Amino acid sequence: MIPDGTYTATVDRFEDDRAVLLVEADGRDIDQLVVDRDELPWRARSQNAVLTISVAEGEYDGGRYEPDETDARTNAAQSRFDRLSRRPPAAADEDDEDN
Repeated sequence: MIPDGTYTATVDRFEDDRAVLLVEADGRDIDQLVVDRDELPWRARSQNAVLTISVAEGEYDGGRYEPDETDARTNAAQSRFDRLSRRPPAAADEDDEDN
């Protein structure tokens, strides 16, 4: 059970009308909560949305959508993907550069 408090959470996925939130503490995922999609702020009803949530008695007790943090994480993930998707030069290409 998640202790009462305020946490950062990310919408990981949707299962029917339920949202699975990954709850973070100290920059690490510590647990997950499953909540009705309709309980989320309307702007947070998409995958990878970041929220500041309240937990009371181990349950989701409301949240606030964090657009700047959502954008920052999306951009960071895209940058990582772009870096990883660049192919290193093939051996033949490297030989051409030496000439």
